[in-house]
Amino acid sequence: MRSWLTGLLLLVSLSLVAAAQTGATKLEGQVVCCADCWAEADRTKIEFGTAEDLLKSKSCVEGGDPTLIAVREGDKFTLYQLEQGKFRLPGKNWLEYIGKRIAVTGSVHKKKESSAIRVDTLEVLAASIAEREAANVLGQEVDLTLKDPFGAEQRLSALKGRIVVLNFWATYCVPCRKEMPDLAAIQNEYAALGVQVVGASADETGDRAKVLQFVKETKINFPVWMGATTADMMRFGLGGALPGTVIVGRDGRIAKVISGIVNQGDLKKQIDAMLATAEQTAAIERKRERKQTTSAKEKSSEASSVPS
Repeated sequence: MRSWLTGLLLLVSLSLVAAAQTGATKLEGQVVCCADCWAEADRTKIEFGTAEDLLKSKSCVEGGDPTLIAVREGDKFTLYQLEQGKFRLPGKNWLEYIGKRIAVTGSVHKKKESSAIRVDTLEVLAASIAEREAANVLGQEVDLTLKDPFGAEQRLSALKGRIVVLNFWATYCVPCRKEMPDLAAIQNEYAALGVQVVGASADETGDRAKVLQFVKETKINFPVWMGATTADMMRFGLGGALPGTVIVGRDGRIAKVISGIVNQGDLKKQIDAMLATAEQTAAIERKRERKQTTSAKEKSSEASSVPS
């Protein structure tokens, strides 16, 4: 009798597990910062996830807007609010997934006039447009010609041989002002190691007085160029939204594209890694040159020892 009851309880338990598993819903779609941003365009024709979208999403998410997954159903999209279930977020919110295409599983439930899913598993299926565009320029050599506040023409290619932190900004950009101390700190710490920060301002040359005042107020300690355009930013894998930063290697090729405010810690890690790689390359080259010199001396010695 006891064994029969045990067997029955086991069967019931298995049935409950199976029912729970069957009740799990799988959704595939794109992560959206809020319904308002999603509704700004016809998403059957214009994909969400540009650099501008991602920059705006930061304020949306940090402002408390619910993060959504947009699931396509024919010619329409259904928005589900993302809620944390068994899946553990790597950060404090869903921000790093904005614009990405993901697959999630979990339980769906109604929440007032909308639907929500408690996320138990999450898999990234595709990067955002901004990430794909940035990836396309990595390893490419892109030049930039602008003028400094005194009218002298400056070229990015003239800085080849140094690691360049090229920052796009403007005097009217509030976030740009916030990141200037970090960029100035990078210039101070790494200038002697062959790193050069350059500020490419979107202000026109006629705004020279504003630019010089901004430089004075923010204590910029690196060269400033003027007249950068949205087209210039696009060539470097950035959208038209400010600020944006590109790290260029000593070979003149793009190594990193950053949309939004720079993180000084992350920026230092990137530069340190590039300096270490450059040192390793230089060490290999020195070793090769010593080997060639030694080989040439040996051949010269052998030739001089042969009787005439």
